[in-house]
Amino acid sequence: MIEPQLYDTIELLIDLPKHSLPVGARGAIVHIHTDDLYEIEFATDKGQTTALCVLPVTEFIIVWRAETEEWIPIVDQIAQIVARLPVDSRAEVRDFAHFLTIKQHSRLPVVV
Repeated sequence: MIEPQLYDTIELLIDLPKHSLPVGARGAIVHIHTDDLYEIEFATDKGQTTALCVLPVTEFIIVWRAETEEWIPIVDQIAQIVARLPVDSRAEVRDFAHFLTIKQHSRLPVVV
C-alpha cells in the first residue's frame, strides 16, 4: 500500500457533493492529521483554493508523488483501489481482469 505523504496529489474515489467535487477530482495533501485522516486542498488551474477537506485514506488514492515528482503507475493506482475493496469485490475485479484477458486473446489474429 502506498503511504500518503505531504503534497502528494490524490484522486477522489467518492463524490463530495457538499464541495461540488466529483469522483476523480484531484487535490493535494496539505496536512496529515492522523494515520487515517488527511487534509486535502482542491484548487483551480490558477491555484485558487476551491475546497479544503479532511478525508480518510479510504476515500482517495495517490496518483502523483511530490517527493519523487513522479506519477504513480496505473497498476499501482489500481492496486490501491482494489486494496480498499471487500474481499468478495476483489474477486470480482480478478474475474473481470480474466475476462478482459480472454477477450484480448480472442481478438488476436490466428497465424497459420
